[in-house]
Amino acid sequence: MRRRLGQDEAHLWARVTATVRPFSGRSVRPPVEASPEPPALSVDAAPAQRLKPPPTFPGKPAKPAPPPAISTPAPPPTTRATPPPDPIEPRRKRRIVREQELGPTLDLHGLDQDRARTALSGFLRRASEDGWRAVLVVTGKGSRGDGILRRMTPEWLADPALRDIVAGVSEAHRTHGGGGALYVALKRRSRA
Repeated sequence: MRRRLGQDEAHLWARVTATVRPFSGRSVRPPVEASPEPPALSVDAAPAQRLKPPPTFPGKPAKPAPPPAISTPAPPPTTRATPPPDPIEPRRKRRIVREQELGPTLDLHGLDQDRARTALSGFLRRASEDGWRAVLVVTGKGSRGDGILRRMTPEWLADPALRDIVAGVSEAHRTHGGGGALYVALKRRSRA
C-alpha cells in the first residue's frame, strides 16, 4: 500500500526529480504537486529554552582561559634505526664464494616472521660458538621478488643483540641462491 507524500516530502521529491534525466526511450512522469515552499517551522511552536550561564561561586576564582596555541611546525620524529650491517670485504667474499670459509646453511622458506627471526638468531649463535666464520642464510625471493623475509633479514642482522656476532652481510653468488640468499660473515670469537 502506498502512502501519500506530505507537503514537504512532495517538495523535496520534486527538487530531486528536476535534476534527473530519464533513459532514452523512457517517458517522463508528470511532476508531483508540491507547494512552492515547504512550511517553515516557527520558532514559537516550541517553548524557547534560554541557556543559563554556569553558576559562579564567590570563594573560587574563575579559571583563566588557556593561552592560544602557537602553530609552529612540529619537528620530524627522530627514529634511530640501527645502521645496516657492513658489507663483507671483497677478498673475504671471494673466499666464501669458493666455499673456503662457508659453513652451515639456514633455509627460512615456509617460516613466518617471528619464527624466522628466532631461528636466525639461534642459528647464528650456534654457528659462532662452533667456530664458523661465514654462513649462508636462504630467504627466498618471494612471489614477486620482494618477499618479506628477504626484506626483513638484513634488518634482523643489524639488531644490536647480534652485533657481537655479525661482521658483515652480502648477497650470495648465483651458485648459492643469488638474490634469495645472503652470506653472513661472523666475527672471530674471543678466547676467554
